[in-house]
Amino acid sequence: MYAVIVTGGKQYRVSQGDKLRVEKLDAAEGDTVNLDQVLMVVDGDDIKIGAPVLEGGKVTAEVKAHGRDDKVEIIKFRRRKHHMKHQGHRQAYTELEITGISA
Repeated sequence: MYAVIVTGGKQYRVSQGDKLRVEKLDAAEGDTVNLDQVLMVVDGDDIKIGAPVLEGGKVTAEVKAHGRDDKVEIIKFRRRKHHMKHQGHRQAYTELEITGISA
């Protein structure tokens, strides 16, 4: 059994027991969050597809940790123009463990 969900503007294919990193959520570590933007649920041959989201579809997950990804360096360089711009970015994330899928 698996589901396709939307969180943080991205789509994820999740099954029970999966661990995944999503955009930072406003929840404390150890809390349970309900992800209700479920696009599709597949259970064997039974396929339920939403238009665009599935009515009554819900995925529950437990917040395991918060953190920040590795630094991504951005360099803009113009040759022969004495121009170089250097910037870095670290994206915040929330690590979730999927505990249940219902449709």
